[in-house]
Amino acid sequence: MKDTSGAPVLGRTSLKRLGIVMVPTVIAAGALTVLMANGAIAVSFAISGQTAQMTVGQLTGKGFAQYGGIDHTANGTQVPVAVSAFKSATISDGLCQSVATNLGPLGTYTLTLTATGGTASDLIIDLQSLKASEADFGNINIGQDASTIDTSASGAQGNAGAFGQAADTATLTHIQQVSNATSAGTFDLQGMALSISKTTDGCIPAS
Repeated sequence: MKDTSGAPVLGRTSLKRLGIVMVPTVIAAGALTVLMANGAIAVSFAISGQTAQMTVGQLTGKGFAQYGGIDHTANGTQVPVAVSAFKSATISDGLCQSVATNLGPLGTYTLTLTATGGTASDLIIDLQSLKASEADFGNINIGQDASTIDTSASGAQGNAGAFGQAADTATLTHIQQVSNATSAGTFDLQGMALSISKTTDGCIPAS
């Protein structure tokens, strides 16, 4: 599926809730949280304030970048995020994305999207958390000035003097993530299915 509309599907406007996992190790992600870029705008739209759960069997990408950023809700609330970006990315071994939303008198329902795989270009993800069984990076620079990153997704740059990292390639396996927002130039999904049900269970099992 390419650039379709709807909350869980990816594209510059439709990617607002669908997240794909792309982050380095937990240690590096922790460093980025501490060294968050002040005032950096991670996405160009107001976020809903809800988060989406995502699991992916494996993600392989080129032109990886990561740095700290700030998203904004429609009422002006600032939300700190770890921004991860790829110039191009391929998802394999299955994908699951879920968003729980309150439908007023009907109660809480969960939208769940699954796919067998997919590809994306100029992909930017604003993350709250990430787990991966393995993360492999090729030719990585850790501690690069975030404003000098120029090999990743279009617009994927942080503030001058902010902590960033960039790599030529990245492969993450058995990944779980929680994201505030995602955007991309293109996003194609294979074997996609979408459902809505009255449950609070998402793609990530409750611990």
